[in-house]
Formats: sequence, structure tokens, C-alpha cells
Amino acid sequence: MRTHPLGTTGPQVSALGLGCMGMSALYGDADRTESIATVHAALEAGVTLLDTGDFYAMGHNEMLVGEALRTAPAALREQAQVSVKFGALRSPDGDWAGYDGRPAAVKNFAAYSLQRLGVDHIDVYRIARLDPDVPIEETVGAISELIEKGYVRHVGLSEVGADTIRRAAATAPIADLQIEYSLISRGIEESILPTTRELGISITAYGVLSRGLISGHFTRDRQLAANDFRAHSPRFQGENLRHNLDLVEALRKIAEHKGVSVAQIAIAWVLSRGAQHNDDIVPLVGARTRERLTESLGALDVTLDAADLAAIERAVPADAAAGERYPAPQMAHLGSK
Repeated sequence: MRTHPLGTTGPQVSALGLGCMGMSALYGDADRTESIATVHAALEAGVTLLDTGDFYAMGHNEMLVGEALRTAPAALREQAQVSVKFGALRSPDGDWAGYDGRPAAVKNFAAYSLQRLGVDHIDVYRIARLDPDVPIEETVGAISELIEKGYVRHVGLSEVGADTIRRAAATAPIADLQIEYSLISRGIEESILPTTRELGISITAYGVLSRGLISGHFTRDRQLAANDFRAHSPRFQGENLRHNLDLVEALRKIAEHKGVSVAQIAIAWVLSRGAQHNDDIVPLVGARTRERLTESLGALDVTLDAADLAAIERAVPADAAAGERYPAPQMAHLGSK
């Protein structure tokens, strides 16, 4: 497994990270035993970066990751680096109630995460979305205090724009910005990516397969459970879905020509975007099974030359996707849009 520095101030991490959210929430039911086995398989393959959030199924995901770490061989457990998002407020029925970035709340969230994860420190800690009522300097300052006390190692950001990135970086060293980035979600290229590169901040890219949409496995007739986020996502609805899956079929032709899967070429494309910049983009793959994990790891062996990249651009041009990446109420919380 190749490793890269996470920004100029962060740790060395694996070239791919494992996003664990889907093991607990938002993509329908998951198999806990298989989820833990998948985390173990990722660690065995050299994946070090595990990403979770304290609000994923209201703490369930942190407890699952904690169990996976606790039951992993000691050597694998020690190599794991846990990235945690905090701040999203939930109600018992699962509704979203905004974000809380107050310093006291930051420390409170961290206390509960440390307990659920069963660790003595969090490697990268970040607020999931900007709290519009709290200056980012105060939120980042609170994380810095946690670093001083040994509870956190590095500050991260999530889904914020260039101005917020600059303000945060002026307050404390920032290791990475976690943000959606894929062939069909390229909004960061205009101002966010140039800003992070100027400041020496890496990108940990989630949604690299656009929640399975460009994985090559999603079909038009697939029935989604009521507790699956995609049942309400604009890109998975009606004519939008038809259009987006046509893009996937165009991508499939390129993948087949290279003898790889659609998912592998989509992940390899994201990797290629950081290859000329000190490998400053680390894709987070949301594999929920060992089979999907193995497929995703295969992307590390895919080399895309100039002709491949040009063909991919023709098949899936920037802004080619139909539909926003979140429903309107959630788009309103994005500082990065």
C-alpha cells in the first residue's frame, strides 16, 4: 500500500481510505459482521485511514468502528488512523437539526467519540458542516485545545469554501479538507482545490463513486429502501437517473477496453487528479463488503495515460451530471457549494 502525507502538517496515510458511514446508515440495512470483516480486510491490505462521524446512525458507526478496532490484531489496530466528523444535530426520529460548532460543544462531542471508539485520541477531527452562528476560528480553536491536551492529533475541515479554508488555516494548521469529489462532482476544481494546494492542505475525497451511481453496479430498475438516502437524492430520480446511467455506460466502454471495472476507473481518475500534486487527493471508498473493498483496492493498479484521461473527459465531461448531489435542504448547509 502506497502512503502519502495528509497535507504539509498531517500524518502519512494510505493512498485510499475507508469511509465507514454506509456500514451503519443512509444506504439501507447493512450486515454488521460483514462490515467488521471489511474493516479488518482493509487494515490487512494496508489501509490506515478510517473515516466515520459521531452522527452516523447516532453513534452506531463509531461503536462499530470501535468494535472492529478492538477485535483486530494489535499490529493492525496500531496502524489505524481514525478521522471523525462532528457537529450534526439529530433528533430521535433521525431528522437533521443543524450544526453546532461552539467550543464547548466541540469538546463534548469529542468526549463521547473517544468513548464510543475506545481510543485515547482521534487522528483527524473536523466539523461536518460549517455552523453559520459560530466563526470557524472558534471551532478550529477548540480542536486546537484538544490537540494540546492529547485528545486529537490533527485539524481537518469538511465541505467548506475557499474563504473559510483560509480563515481556518490562519488559526491552526489544517491537514485536509474532506469534500465530495468524483467524475460527476467536480465543483471543487474552480476555487477550492487551488486554495488547498496553495495552503498545503490535502483533499480526502468522499463520494468518489457518487454513492454507487457511477460504480457500474447500479441499475435503472433497482428498488431502494425507504431508509436509503438515494431514494430521495436528486441524481437517482427519474430522468436524472437515466441520464446519469448513460454516462456510466460511456465510462464502461473505456473501462472494458482497459480490462478494469467501472468503479476502478472512476477511483483511478480521482487518484490521477492528485498525482501531479504530491498525491494530495486521498479517495475514501465506501465499501461495505470485502468484495467491494477488493474491487476498490484494484484501482491502485490502474494507470491512466493522457489518452485514457482524454477519453474519460469526453465520456463524462465536467458538469455532465443531472441533478444536485443533495436534496435542497441539505444543499443549503454546504459552505462549499
